[in-house]
Parts: sequence; C-alpha cells; structure tokens
Amino acid sequence: MNHSEKLDLLLLKLENLQVRQADFDAEIKALQSEIRSIQFPSAEPDAPLAAPSIPQPRPQKPRVFTQPKRPVPPSFPNQSTRKIMDKSDLEKFVGENLISKIGILILIIGVGIGAKYAIDHDMISPLTRIILGYLVGGCLFGFAVKLKAKYENFSAVLISGAIAILYFITFAAYDSYALIPQALTFILMVIFTVFAVITATKYNKQVIAHIGLVGAYGVPFLLSDGSGKVVVLFSYMAIINIGILIISFKRYWKPMLYVSFGLTWLIFLGWAIFRTDAANYLNLGLIFSTIFFFTFYLSSLAYKVKKEEPFGLSDVLIILLNSFVYYGIGYFILNIDVTGAKLLGLFTLCNAVIHLVVSLILYKKNLADKKLFYLILAMVITFITVAIPVQLNGGYVTILWTMEAALLLYLGRVRNISIYEKLALPLVILAALSILEDWISYHGANSPTEEIVKPILNVDFLTACISIVAFAWMYRVSRKTNDNPDKSVWIENTLAYLIPTVLLAVCYMTFRMEISKYFGGMLVKTAVTINPAVATDHPGYAVNNDYILLKTAWIYVYTLFFAAILIIVNLKKIRMEKLATVCMMISLVTILAFLTEGFYNLTELRSSYQSQLDQYFPSGPMNIGIRYVSLAFFTLLLFQCYYLDRSGLLKKNIKNGFDYVLHISLLWILSSELINIISLIGLEDSDKLGLSILWGVYSLFLIILGFAKKKKHLRIGAIALFAVTLAKLFLYDMEDLGTIAKTVVFVSLGGLLLIISFLYNKYKHLISDDAEMEKLA
Repeated sequence: MNHSEKLDLLLLKLENLQVRQADFDAEIKALQSEIRSIQFPSAEPDAPLAAPSIPQPRPQKPRVFTQPKRPVPPSFPNQSTRKIMDKSDLEKFVGENLISKIGILILIIGVGIGAKYAIDHDMISPLTRIILGYLVGGCLFGFAVKLKAKYENFSAVLISGAIAILYFITFAAYDSYALIPQALTFILMVIFTVFAVITATKYNKQVIAHIGLVGAYGVPFLLSDGSGKVVVLFSYMAIINIGILIISFKRYWKPMLYVSFGLTWLIFLGWAIFRTDAANYLNLGLIFSTIFFFTFYLSSLAYKVKKEEPFGLSDVLIILLNSFVYYGIGYFILNIDVTGAKLLGLFTLCNAVIHLVVSLILYKKNLADKKLFYLILAMVITFITVAIPVQLNGGYVTILWTMEAALLLYLGRVRNISIYEKLALPLVILAALSILEDWISYHGANSPTEEIVKPILNVDFLTACISIVAFAWMYRVSRKTNDNPDKSVWIENTLAYLIPTVLLAVCYMTFRMEISKYFGGMLVKTAVTINPAVATDHPGYAVNNDYILLKTAWIYVYTLFFAAILIIVNLKKIRMEKLATVCMMISLVTILAFLTEGFYNLTELRSSYQSQLDQYFPSGPMNIGIRYVSLAFFTLLLFQCYYLDRSGLLKKNIKNGFDYVLHISLLWILSSELINIISLIGLEDSDKLGLSILWGVYSLFLIILGFAKKKKHLRIGAIALFAVTLAKLFLYDMEDLGTIAKTVVFVSLGGLLLIISFLYNKYKHLISDDAEMEKLA
C-alpha cells in the first residue's frame, strides 16, 4: 500500500465518524427537548414542538457504509496453483540454468573430439590446432562479455567454458607438442587462475571460481616432470589458498573453501605419509603445514567477522577440523624425528597459544559473538590438556588435569559460563582415569631387584593429596546453584554424582596404596640369597611371605576403619540421605569381603604361625594378634551400621535386614574363633563337635532374644539355624565322631530342642499377639 492509498483510507474513516457523530448530536437534543416538555407542561394545547435546528448531514447513501480499503492480504495459492508454479520454476531452472551448463560441457567435449579428429588425420599442424583452441576460448570469452549486461547467468557459463578451454589447450601445448616451456606454461595457468578468481568476484558466481580452482590444483600434476620439487608445489598451493583468503573477505563461498581445504590437506597428507624420506622433511612439513593452517583459519573467520554475522555449525566444524588436522600432521612429522619427538609438548602448547591469541583479539576488538570466543578458548584448554601428558608423565599429568578441571568447573558454575562446565566433565573423567592409571602402574615391590618406594614420602602420595584437595573443592563448588539458562542439566547431575564418587575413591585408595608400599618394602628387606648367580642365570631369593598376608590383613583393617569413619562423618557433620545409603552399601560389601577373604587370610596367618615351616623366617605373634585387631575394627563398623540404621537417614527401614547381618556376622566370628582356639590347643575335628554345639546354643540364644524383643524374624532364623545344625550333624558329623562325642552332641542338641520347645509353649501368647498385629497391619 502506497502513501496516497493510505491517506484516502484514513480520510474515509474520518468522514464516517463525523457523520455518526452528527446523528448522535441530533438524538441527544431530541431527548433533551422531550424531557423538558414533560417537566414543564404548557397550558396551551399541545402544539408541535419546533424541531430543533439540526444540521443536516450531507446527503449520502443510506447507512450503507463503504468499507474502507484494506490492505490486500497475501494470497496463498491453492495446491494446483502451487504445482503450476513449481512446474514453472522447474522449467525456468532447466531453460535458463541447466541447459546452458550442459551446452557448454558438450561444446567443450565437441572441441576436444574435433581436435582429436584433426590430430588423428593430420588435417592441421600442431601450432594451428593450438591457435584454433585459443580462438574458441577467446570467442566464448567475447560472447560472454557482450552478453553480460542482459544475460548475466548465461554469460557466466560461457566464461567458465572459456577458462576451462584455455587451461586444457595450454596443457596440450606444453605436454603434447612442446610448443611452450614449462615456466611459461606455469605462468599462463597462474594468470588464468587469477583471472578466474577476479571474474568470479565480479560476476558473484561460485561456478567460475570452482572451475579456476580445479584447474589451478590440477596444474602442478599436469605439468609434473617427476622432479619432486615439493617446495614449488606447496608454494603454488599456498598462493592459491591466499587468493581464496582474499575472496573470503568479500564473499561467503563455503563450497569453494571446502574444496580448497580438502584438496590442500589431502595432497599435503599424502606427501607427509609417503615421502618421509624426503630432504628437509621436518622443516618443509612444519613450515608449509603452518602456512596452510593459518590461511584456512583466517579464511574461516574472515567473512563472518567482517560482516559481524553469527557462526553456524559448518563454520565451527571447519575451524575445529582445520585445527586438529594441522595438529595431527604436525605431531606425525615431529614424532618420526629424534629431535622433533622431544618438541611434541612444545608444539602442542604452541597450538594452544595460537588459539589463545585469536580468542583475545576477538574478545578485545568485539569482532565476533561470545559463542565463537568461548569455542576458541575451549580449544586453548583442549590443547593445554593434551600438552600435559605429551610432555610430562606420571603424577604431574594427574595434578595438572585435576587443577584444570577444578578451574573449569569454577568458571562454569560460579561465573555462569556454561561451556566451561561442559568442558569440566571430560577433564574430571580424565583426571580420574589418570589417578587410576597411577594406581595400576604400581605393582608393589615383590622382589629384591625392584626399587623400594618409601610410604608417605613419595610423589604418588603427594599427587593423591593434591587430588583430594582439588576434588573436595570441586565438590563444594558443584553444590552451588547454577542460574545460567544455557546450563546442561545432565552434565550438572553427572558432575553431582561423579565428583563425590571420585573423591571417596581417592581418599580410600591413597592410604591403601601406602600400606601396600610399606609391606612391599618390608618384604624386599627380608630377602635372602639362596642360590648365587651362575653364568647368565639370575640369583635365587627367599622372602618372608608372611608380609604378603599381613599386608592383606592390614588393608582389611584400614577398610573397616574407613567405612566406619565415613558413617561417623555423615552422622555427625553432613547428614545426607544419599551418602547414608552409599555408606550402608559400602559397609555391607566390606563386611561380606571380611567374613570371606579376610577370615581366610587370617586363617593362613594362624597356620603359618602354627607350622613354622619356613626355615629362613619364623612367624611371629603378629600373625595371631592381627586377628583381634581386625575383630576390634569389625566391631566398630557393626556399631556404626547400627547407629546409621536408627538415624532415620536411610529411606527404607532395614532393621530386619540389619538384624540378619548382625547375627550372621556374630555367628561367623564365634565359629571362626572356636575353630581358631581349638586348633591352637591341638584338638582334632574342630569343625564337627564344637561347631554343632555352638550353633545349637546360638539358636537357643536367638529364640530367647526373639521372644524378649518380640522379633519374629529372629525366632524363624533360629529355627532355620537349628535345622542346618541337625542336617550337619546327621550328614557330616556322624561319620568320624566317636561314641562319647556322639553322646555329647546328641544330648546337648536334644536338651536344647526341649528348652526351645518349652519356651514356645510358655510364651505362646506372644506368638498370638504377633499374629494379631500382623493382621491389623
């Protein structure tokens, strides 16, 4: 709608409103007159009141208002109309675009066929053939220039064909007829390439640039004489890419950038892999790969930064791919050289510095959006992360990765920069894996030839302590609320579970590894040479193997203590439900492991003490004493589990379950102690007579406790235990027991059964009460 139409519409609306206002004025005055006549009646006969003078509106059509002109809404064609339009667009595309390209292609093929026919039949001389080829290209170029004003698309296709013909005619003149030297051919093709780029910019058509680009990259291979002058090749490619860089400041032609990017790195990668024996391989590789890297880096940034446009996914991918391809090629080139291999860390760090400089320039000059700044800064962090293990090893990698993860998490959570929190997650995982690798790499000192590592005073312990502090700080930071709308919920939740898990694991393993180092050192110190070295044979050693068993025993003592302390800290300080569940799970696994492997290890120590078979190293009383140290810490853990169960922090009430764990543990310990004492005394069949009576007595104890505490599950457990005892008695004990032993066992168990039966009869009202309570529940 133009201004005059809009003005007419507004004037028409104003006129309509004025007419309606006049009608309203007339009606109001008529009502006022009628009201006055009623309020003040006249004595004279009613005479018709003079109608008030009402300005008559201008004559107009009766109440048929002319609808004002409204803006015509956009008409949406129906399906059939769309089909017609689609067909029209298709016809236009074929007629104006596709046919011209097919035509120029057929024309080029025709020129080639005609030239071949003329050559095969010696119709014209070689020089004439070349001249005619240039004339065809020149004619196409002339027609293109003439038609550019009215038929720009058609002109662009013609000029593309002209450039292609000039490329191949020049190649034929050099390769087939040797009419022009290599240097002149090279210069001509560079001129054609420059001309193609300038023409593409003028026409604003990528197709011309692509033809020039393909021809330019084909020149070195077409003109190659096998001399292997890679300096000339790479210099030529660098010139082409710089031309593309110049275009990138004026045109956003991504396909052209992709083609040049792919061709350049493929050609260079092929040389780097298959020509490793080339002269000056290291220098040439680093110099030209760096030139290509910077060229494509700037080409990727040029247009978007200049126009202040946001970067899309494809732009980000080309930046990332360029960076990692360059780093990969540079790493490969350096790594196969003795001197270069020592510079890998420096090379990686240089990559980080390059990206840091770019990110600072973008930030200070406000040349791009913040997302690009954070992306490039993320690459800085990535290359710093990679540089750490490339240049360093062992604990230094763990320390730097852990500190880097802590810094990223702080920036992401406290400073609300979401990308840093996303980068913190893989760094936390890397730090955890690095710590795990440090633990796995330490096998312990098991022979005199291995170096003794002093406990506490070693790099691994220092690394672990720094990691503990860093992860504790990260845990504190991770509990802060993140108000950033761009935050990732699953990353936040993953970190909330991952960081405390790693923290607990590092806290536990730190001191466990030191216990292993201590007993490993003690084992090595006891080594005695029993067979001196002969010829090439290594000498034979004997070591006190009790230290291996003692190491396992003390690790269990430490594990029991760690689990108990974890519960105490949660009950006294933290009081967290999730941690309470984790504590209970850790405690149950620790109890199970101690009752199985731990007691087996203690039994081995007792057997070593009893037998004294080692002629070099007699076993000491510690083999027996460690047993009771372990039981003391096991009791501590059971008490803490009891307090945890009654703290209310566990979501599910597991009182019945804890009763089972408690009494199974007590019975297990009592059974083990009975076997231990009987074995130390020297009695035989300790696992028959004594165990059966013990189990029967414990069953009676559970029955009494079940009635006293009104715990039905204890009574049922006691009956089950007595059933197992009777099965053991008849299936296992009877085979080797003497008459007196059998008498003692049967009388004892029979008496216990009668006592149990008496208790059930005496307290049967309690059983009834329990049944009624279950019904009410």
